[in-house]
Amino acid sequence: MGLIGFFALGEFESSRAQETPASAEDIRALRKKIEELEQKVKVLESAREVEGAANESKGKERVEELDQKVKILERNRELDKEAAEAKAKEAPKISIGGDGISLSAASGDFKVQLKGVVQVDSRTFFNDSGIVGNDGLLLRRARPILQGTLFRDFDFLFVPDFGGTSGPQIFDVYLNYQYNPALQLQAGKFKVPVGLEQLQPDPNTFFNERGLPTALTPNRDIGFELHGDILGGTISYAAGIFNGVGDGRNSSNADFEDDKEVAGRIFFQPFKKWGAPALQGLGLGVSGSYEGMQGTNTAGLPGTTGGTLPGYATDGQQQFFAYNPIFGNNATNKAVVWADGEHWRLSPQGSYFYGPFGLLGEYVISDQKVIRTGAAPRRSARLENTGWEISGSWVVTGEDAAYAASVVPRRAFEPLQGNWGALQLVARYEQLNIDPAAFPLFSDANTSARSAHAWSAGLNWYLNRNVVLKTSFSHTTFSGGGGAGTSAPAAVTRKDENVLFTRLQLAF
Repeated sequence: MGLIGFFALGEFESSRAQETPASAEDIRALRKKIEELEQKVKVLESAREVEGAANESKGKERVEELDQKVKILERNRELDKEAAEAKAKEAPKISIGGDGISLSAASGDFKVQLKGVVQVDSRTFFNDSGIVGNDGLLLRRARPILQGTLFRDFDFLFVPDFGGTSGPQIFDVYLNYQYNPALQLQAGKFKVPVGLEQLQPDPNTFFNERGLPTALTPNRDIGFELHGDILGGTISYAAGIFNGVGDGRNSSNADFEDDKEVAGRIFFQPFKKWGAPALQGLGLGVSGSYEGMQGTNTAGLPGTTGGTLPGYATDGQQQFFAYNPIFGNNATNKAVVWADGEHWRLSPQGSYFYGPFGLLGEYVISDQKVIRTGAAPRRSARLENTGWEISGSWVVTGEDAAYAASVVPRRAFEPLQGNWGALQLVARYEQLNIDPAAFPLFSDANTSARSAHAWSAGLNWYLNRNVVLKTSFSHTTFSGGGGAGTSAPAAVTRKDENVLFTRLQLAF
């Protein structure tokens, strides 16, 4: 009998003892009911245990089911993330910033970049000979630049120019195959690898105009060039074959003779990778060109900048020397000078950049055979014209200077925030000497100078990495020339040239 029955029976018997004695039959009946109740209680307890076990099992199954769903959701999320990353890797990349606008494939094998250069200049001459039109404002350069990469190894460049005084023209257009940095082949129209300041990018020159020695080097020509950087730029080289152009000239996109010009340059920066920081920016090199049998023509002579005849110009782009001998007192006795035969150039050069300090120096020889026709007797000569310069810069606000890059201000121009950009002081001394044998058979000593000597000083204000304001003053003296005449070169060489330059430049 269970505990319930025991207490129930005890209470019953106690109760009956107070009343009348219970019969044995009543007690048995009561015990039977008690047993039935206990049995029902056991059944209920057993059912509750079964139900509890079932509920616990269902709970575990539910938890496991939910856990599985969470794992599936997490995996789906991982798959979605991987798919998004894969899609992002395959999507083109667009970039807009200080380096221009670029669009590239995800792999980097294809890329197109749009850049540009705009230069608005002023030139103000002091105490000149009343030359009309030399003062004024000038859109010096206006060049949209399209460059890019095809199939990872092929680079291209296209640069038209809508500035200057000669009208729209194509300055650079080429395709370059890069097998590796040390071995590249370039074909098209680009700068001939002669000179140092000539090869400096146009937006990064210290002054508005390049120095006098650069007038003796070729500018852009059509050709093929093998070039590269060895040992991380410790040694740079370039060697090519070109149509051949006169000093300071750009190719007209068509050759004017059968013979071709070879040109090359090698430049060493021995401490660029391994030396002390103060020596890493030191570079020394030499460049030159040779053309063996230049045909009889005037296109092989120097350009006509600042005048109407082949010759050389000052910093202010005024012609101080021209090939224009005069024999007799009338036009019928005027002689004509032509390029005819061998023409070679040589340019030893060096540069040094360390922190805010920069220095450039070069010497240029242009040796050319010329002839005189149209007046008896016919004469020829080898004329060796030379020039040299040294240019220096100092970024007074402390930013780094570089040969092929603009100064980047630490704090761009924001006057409300007290930021004023970067300031750079620049200075230059230069000269160009004409071979004395040029007078009087090939040039008129009464109008053309035998030499020009110039010094220049200026201040460049970099408002940000893309905008710069340049101001400089140049003083040039001449030896010889200065005779009668109202046009260049006589009017130019009659007095010293004093000119103030300004430039507002946007380059991106």
